[in-house]
Amino acid sequence: MTNQSLNFMTISELSNNIRTKKVSPTELIKHFLQTINRLNESNKSFLYIAENESLKEAAIIEKEIFSGNYKGPLHGIPIGLKDLYATNNMPTTSGSIIFKDHQPNENATSVQKLIDAGSIIIGKLNMHPFAFGAFGTNSDFGTAPNPWNTSYIPGGSSSGSGVAIASGMIPAATGSDTGGSIRIPSSICGIVGIKPTYGRISRYGLTPLSWSLDTAGPMARNVKDCAYLLEAMSGYDINDDSSSTRNVPQFANDLENKNTKLTIGIPKSQYFSNIHSEVASKVNGAIEVLKNIGFNIVEVDIPTPEEAGKIQLNIINPEAAAFHQDRLQNDSDRIAPDVRARLESGIFIPAVNYIQAQRLRRSFIDQMIDCMSNIDALVTPTEPICTPEIGQMTTKINNEEVAIQSLLTKFTSPFNLSGLPAISVPCGFDTNGMPIGLQIIGKHFDEATILQIAQAFESNTEWNKIQPSL
Repeated sequence: MTNQSLNFMTISELSNNIRTKKVSPTELIKHFLQTINRLNESNKSFLYIAENESLKEAAIIEKEIFSGNYKGPLHGIPIGLKDLYATNNMPTTSGSIIFKDHQPNENATSVQKLIDAGSIIIGKLNMHPFAFGAFGTNSDFGTAPNPWNTSYIPGGSSSGSGVAIASGMIPAATGSDTGGSIRIPSSICGIVGIKPTYGRISRYGLTPLSWSLDTAGPMARNVKDCAYLLEAMSGYDINDDSSSTRNVPQFANDLENKNTKLTIGIPKSQYFSNIHSEVASKVNGAIEVLKNIGFNIVEVDIPTPEEAGKIQLNIINPEAAAFHQDRLQNDSDRIAPDVRARLESGIFIPAVNYIQAQRLRRSFIDQMIDCMSNIDALVTPTEPICTPEIGQMTTKINNEEVAIQSLLTKFTSPFNLSGLPAISVPCGFDTNGMPIGLQIIGKHFDEATILQIAQAFESNTEWNKIQPSL
């Protein structure tokens, strides 16, 4: 085992090395800190590197493990946190210079759950300011460029999480997803990310963007690693009134239940028209892989993404404006310009529009439940377009110029609106060498099924094993 090989190991591989004492938690943390310090000046993934904190925790955990108190696969594993997760011993900026000195007095519930599982928090990760942008750019702290080609966007808003994992700086990280902010950077950076069912993971301690849509979730190198983190982060929390009381499955163990008789729906007319031809080619190829594995593939009709987008706009923007009202009134000059424009637009959406959008949302959810009653999961592209360059604002689809901002969330936001769980896994690369993602969507609180389908696809392809040249 070379030191370099540690960078791109999965959690399963790293934890096996820790458990068998081939590497100690302290050695592991020192190695990843060296990688972070070497790369971070140029790729800006980390807004805060928890060098002293993580080394101190590693020493404690090392004694626990070596004395026979091994907690499980996350024990001793370094994890990065999107910088809107509250941490009681390090700053939480939410990607904005306004909060550069903000120091919470307690951990977010999901962070504490990861710590209780033995994870070591190695730092806080870059993000689109206030999580309000799909590009993943950050004018306050600098943009973390895509490791596959630094001229291209990382995807947002969980940009630092995607870049750090793809770059081999950490094995896994947390993200948040209100309109696609876990799945977009996962797709664009060539990693795996899951947005669980709304309410599966507590939102307590996360800086809100949109209370009724925000979802916490994990990002990692492969499906099983996401399953480990999802299980650790999930569960009821009295501090979050949207938190579900449902039992948390053993997601990683459930991956062993290989059921290839599942029926997968493909919404051809709604999600496969007006997309880049290279995306269509790779995703259709992925569907053929699923068919060859043995899954039953059928075409289905579901509500259009355009319908979802119109409803969601009238929910996210007013809720975001409400949370940031004081900053808009008293500190607007320090809000990133693109974020400020979106927040200000929320002020001018009438209350009647917001209430009507919430009513239409209920109807949309009912339609989605009905559409999925005869299938086990849906499959779509994660993104309708190939990765854009930094600064590129429009692209052409079928010779029509289209705004990229709305396209990046077009295929992801319907599943925030409906609250359905969705995972993005790598399914190929375009001719510019940029990753393309496959999105798998499940029924409410059935993350286990989409994880099983995603792992079946992953096990029959090599896309998640390809690494960028750093």
